Amino acid sequence: MNAQRIIWLASFPKSGNTWLRSFLAQYFMPPGKAPDINALREFTTGDVRIDFFERAAGRKPFVAADFDEWLKVRQKALHLIATSKPSHHFVKTHCRIDRIGPYFLIPPEVTAAALYLIRNPFDVAQSYSRHLSFGLDDTIARMLDPAGMNHTTANIFEVTGRWDGHIQSWTEAQGLAVHVMRYEDMIADTEKTFRALLGFLRAPVQDGKLRRAIRATSFDTLKREEATKGFIERPKGMEAFFAKGKVGSWREALSPDQVGRLREGFGPTIERYWPEMLAEVDAIAGRAGA
Repeated sequence: MNAQRIIWLASFPKSGNTWLRSFLAQYFMPPGKAPDINALREFTTGDVRIDFFERAAGRKPFVAADFDEWLKVRQKALHLIATSKPSHHFVKTHCRIDRIGPYFLIPPEVTAAALYLIRNPFDVAQSYSRHLSFGLDDTIARMLDPAGMNHTTANIFEVTGRWDGHIQSWTEAQGLAVHVMRYEDMIADTEKTFRALLGFLRAPVQDGKLRRAIRATSFDTLKREEATKGFIERPKGMEAFFAKGKVGSWREALSPDQVGRLREGFGPTIERYWPEMLAEVDAIAGRAGA
């Protein structure tokens, strides 16, 4: 059985994955049938879904004894996820592409393609800090850590590694059909960016349907939905998952020293994907060393 059915919705945390999943649901599901933000799993799956790990491990509840057990069970869980639908379907991940011993975090045998989201590290840092309930310095240290990872209470892990290493692992993966989207472009020209996405998926572009999906998943709409219904993916202690949703909020959140640490740590990746930011970032980082 060919299990290459997963189209990964991949990103480092806090790069726009929830917005992307919501848009895809609104565009591809019949009118009036698209799920709200608390039922996105009806359309997309995630690689941390506990029910698939329980089936793969043959026990309920499933709590991995350690990282090695999680990694071993993940292989079967991903195969179950891939074959849970009869054709290509979307699966969210925050894992980097990597091989650990004999195991692939993103196995080629279940992978069809990937949509990969990137967001400048300065905005990621301030948003990720809120998500983790960490201070900014600790969050930046996490982003710079090659061994960085998150895990659930069931010891289901998200192996992220360094922010720039995460991007490199996906954008330079051999043999992978991958479409890269900048969060900044999703904000600046939403329609153009999502048209390009649909082109990559070889999906017919219907103008009215596209614009309705964009309106239904605007940041303000998602924020209102969270305020009304809550959001099950919001971490405990976080006041609101959808807080600002804009580009450049790092300017009020990060100190010059913190900007400098990110610039120094991630220089080549920033220069490649965000050249328009360099002059401002270098001026701020320069003040840090003055």
